[in-house]
Amino acid sequence: MPEPRTEIQRMRPYNPPTGNRGGKLRLDFNENTGGCPLHVLKAVSEALSKDLLATYPDYEVARQRIADFFEVAEAQILMANGTDEAIQLLVNTFVGPGDEVVVLHPTYAMYRFYAEIAGAKIQEVSYRELPGSEPLERVLQVELDDILDKVGDRTRAIFLPNPNNPTGSTISLETILGVLQAAPYSCVLIDEAYFDFWGVTALALLERNENLFISRTFSKAYGLAGMRFGCLISHAENISNMKKSHSPYSVNSLSIVAVLAAIQDRVWINEYAVQVRQGRELLERELPRHGYSYWKSHANFILFDAGDRADALLQRSLESGVLIRDRRHDLPGALRVTAGLAGQMERFVSVLEELR
Repeated sequence: MPEPRTEIQRMRPYNPPTGNRGGKLRLDFNENTGGCPLHVLKAVSEALSKDLLATYPDYEVARQRIADFFEVAEAQILMANGTDEAIQLLVNTFVGPGDEVVVLHPTYAMYRFYAEIAGAKIQEVSYRELPGSEPLERVLQVELDDILDKVGDRTRAIFLPNPNNPTGSTISLETILGVLQAAPYSCVLIDEAYFDFWGVTALALLERNENLFISRTFSKAYGLAGMRFGCLISHAENISNMKKSHSPYSVNSLSIVAVLAAIQDRVWINEYAVQVRQGRELLERELPRHGYSYWKSHANFILFDAGDRADALLQRSLESGVLIRDRRHDLPGALRVTAGLAGQMERFVSVLEELR
């Protein structure tokens, strides 16, 4: 039997709970709880009536339109099979065995996942907890000095999601700029997967910082998680180097059709983001009312502390057909619930009521 590489043997498998989810209210994966917009479904349906599936995808027009959408040059855009592939390409291009990668804790698992495959050493920066503005509101924050303490001569990549998953916490642009300037030879990735729910972007820092990379996904606000489409934005030379290790047809034709339709309607996205923020505010009111503290979030989810009630809440929620995410491996007692439409939030609150 072939022997896997040492790095693979040491890794813990990543097994998201994807089974037995049909017919339930999915408040566990931070998806768009309203589903894919109708104008996108129409565009995909019309495309299926043509010869789209029989031919390899053509990226030239799509790349230019998406670059225009983000207001950057076409040469600064890399289209990927989801943000996961964009992260993988960054690591494949710039990180090698023995290099160091800085990640936050807790954070999105794929940063560590791809860095470990590359044989890199992980340097973790833990969040500090601060008091919130409300009695049961808590705030997680990462300090610039804490990040820089983990940066050394071997640091090749620094991953800073903004907002962060699973905490929903954010990093100021001043802190991001401080990291960029202190680590000019490291790739600094600002993962803006949840940008649409917060509205703050590092794109304005791109021109003067050659080590800045920004990722965006269409899996969250745009309701296209099943299409697997993400983008990486950086300086043209960085993108050119990454394309050398990029599969020539990793993004499928239907994904392109869907994304090009999605970016034509900013009003729809803005309205959905407003509904999500309202749903999040409802959770911020109801969780403390039922005795749960929560961590302040700027994304489409809230991480809250269920304490010794976590198992009972997970079980009762499942029995009620509502899926939420167990994050106790990140923080003691932590569960995460996606913020969605008002009726969906009321359904989750009814589960809280049953356990009072």
